[in-house]
Amino acid sequence: MIYLGADHRGYNLKEEIKKIFELENIEFQDLGNLNYDENDDYPDFAKKVGEKVSSNPKEDKGILLCGTGIGMSIAANKFEGIRAGLCLSGYMAKRAVEEDDINILCLAADITDEGTTKKIIREWLKAKFKNEERYKKRIEKILEIEKLN
Repeated sequence: MIYLGADHRGYNLKEEIKKIFELENIEFQDLGNLNYDENDDYPDFAKKVGEKVSSNPKEDKGILLCGTGIGMSIAANKFEGIRAGLCLSGYMAKRAVEEDDINILCLAADITDEGTTKKIIREWLKAKFKNEERYKKRIEKILEIEKLN
């Protein structure tokens, strides 16, 4: 399952992503905001998606959108088992999965157009974690940091 979440700055791009997913029969759940609300706050949606993905981080994924993607990334990474990454290109998304095994993709709605967003999501969805020792070791180190907090 792919969980979607966006604040007001990411709302319109999230709605476009939903259309793409519906056309391509990609299973998703929209966790909000379900209506445009300029007074909403991105941590509320990062929390909803972060909770869902962290309950099944090996199988579920999330996409979070805000203006820069930075706030969503910071908030989502507070959840155990979450590796959220801001990606501005398909190359970044591919590498983020292959090397860092991200399970939440963060997008910058203010600077990422619909065409670029499609490329980023396609690369993110088709990429596979390389599962090489050096990458597994790095993720283990991240998990150790999580345990300290």
